[in-house]
Amino acid sequence: MTQETDSLSFEAALKELEGIVARLETGDAALDESISLYTRGEALKSICEKRLKDAQARIEKITLGPDGAPTGTTAFDAA
Repeated sequence: MTQETDSLSFEAALKELEGIVARLETGDAALDESISLYTRGEALKSICEKRLKDAQARIEKITLGPDGAPTGTTAFDAA
């Protein structure tokens, strides 16, 4: 990733990626432009995946006791 892409938020990266996908789906881009768009899309996809993985690592699940009161937290389990 570059410094430019490292500073993108998840939402900004996803929005740009959606625009690239829409542009590629039209089939109007020349071959060289399509290759550039695809390359940028791959970088944006990596950003989104990294941001999601980082967020998932920070999420904690609140555990409740038999009386329904919070008893602590455990790490997020994606399974």
